[in-house]
Amino acid sequence: MKTYYVYIMASGRKGTIYVGVTSDLEKRVAQHKSGVFDGFTKEYRVHDLVYVESTNDVRGALEREKRLKGWRRCWKIELIEKNNPEWNDLAVDPGSRAGMTTRMSPRA
Repeated sequence: MKTYYVYIMASGRKGTIYVGVTSDLEKRVAQHKSGVFDGFTKEYRVHDLVYVESTNDVRGALEREKRLKGWRRCWKIELIEKNNPEWNDLAVDPGSRAGMTTRMSPRA
């Protein structure tokens, strides 16, 4: 069964926030960090993985991504800080990600 990830990247605590979805988190984060693709995260230097949720339901992941993208910035910050108060780059320290990755319910 495939796992899908809804993730939040940031340029820093007071910087730009990006919400995305992927089935290959490590590859997608590496793409963001290396600037392989032109676009939002490259332009605004959004390189730190600060929040992750996972699910086996692709539609649920896409719905959650859309919902998070519609949230106010302060709500996204609250979600990040509840799980990652120091805004650590979870891609640099994958061990810390294991303790904070949220498992989404089928219709989160």
